[in-house]
Amino acid sequence: MFFRNRHFLSNAESSITFSVRTRFYLPILVILALLGGGSSARAGEAHVFESLKATFRVVVVASGLDHPWAVGFLPSGEILVTERSGDLRLITKGELQEAVVEGLPEISAKNDQGGLLDIALDPAFDQNGRLCLSYVAQAEGGRGTEIGCGIFRDGRLDEFKVIFRAKPKNKSGRHFGCRLLFADGYLYATLGDRGNRPQAQDRGTHPGSVVRLMADGTVPADNPFIGHSAYQPELYAYGNRNPQGLAQDPITGAIWMHEHGPRGGDELNLLIAGANYGWPVISYGKEYFLPKAVGEGTHKSGMEQPVHYWVPSIAPSGMTFYSGPDFPGWRGSLFLGSLKFQELVRLELDQGQVVAEERLLSGEFGRIRDARQGPDGALYLLTDAAEGQLLKLMPAD
Repeated sequence: MFFRNRHFLSNAESSITFSVRTRFYLPILVILALLGGGSSARAGEAHVFESLKATFRVVVVASGLDHPWAVGFLPSGEILVTERSGDLRLITKGELQEAVVEGLPEISAKNDQGGLLDIALDPAFDQNGRLCLSYVAQAEGGRGTEIGCGIFRDGRLDEFKVIFRAKPKNKSGRHFGCRLLFADGYLYATLGDRGNRPQAQDRGTHPGSVVRLMADGTVPADNPFIGHSAYQPELYAYGNRNPQGLAQDPITGAIWMHEHGPRGGDELNLLIAGANYGWPVISYGKEYFLPKAVGEGTHKSGMEQPVHYWVPSIAPSGMTFYSGPDFPGWRGSLFLGSLKFQELVRLELDQGQVVAEERLLSGEFGRIRDARQGPDGALYLLTDAAEGQLLKLMPAD
């Protein structure tokens, strides 16, 4: 076995990470991970790494996934993985099944940023076998994010029904979102601005927002914009660029989300009913092809400040809280992937603020697309590649 060095950053030590509410901003040396492709390993092979509060090994559970996007764990012990290419794959007893899950809708934008995206099991899956998927569909006017649910049985998805369609559709292949989260009796979904920035501030459209639905797709009676005829009733919050992370704190019940900024300005936020997160009016990012900041600045009355943000962008991906038994020092930490720097990011929270950040697995396995805690209490990761992998973090001993 061999050990890899850890990379730890506190708010007061990092010039690439900022905590707005605690006002730490002390520039020091920025250590960037290698940008080359990560290593590929066979299933069952383990690598050992050292972090600030744990020593762990990474085991390859399955390989050969085509740009996997999200992972879902079934009560049977089987694992479902969405592939952006449009397939839903099943892993049984550690083996990736050759046959794909049938019964999915027609999926679009597979060669852009769309395709088959997130998966979320109905809280009553044990009784009803129901699960929901987010994906990109083609229709009149172009492409857009949709959510549909079906019954998973005998290796296929039956009785599939679309419960939400983001309006309007357009021809862009960018910024679809879309993370799903069942929490407190509701289904939350994040929607990107589709590359049309003004839509994020337009409550008459869905893109650039977080929506809240009942499990069957109907609109909760207490959604914040109910009663405004010009607004979309599903809206729960808005002013988002491309949010792709959503997780509920198992202790406090608070829901956290993150979103991609442009050139800098990735944000971590608490989800608040009716909140305006500012995009594109305010941002900590810069234009891609112009030497200037996006919008009017970084602050404006009536618009939320991020709890935490990153400059330069890390390109955050799937996100989860850790509460498992294997790593006591990690309990309560928020884990998310970094696509750009090919890292696993661990954040320590205290009273709703980020107080420290640690970077793990820098460049070791490539782009990390999803991070989830499994029912066994272990932390699982997906790598975004044509030969993507499902990884599992376990104690080194």
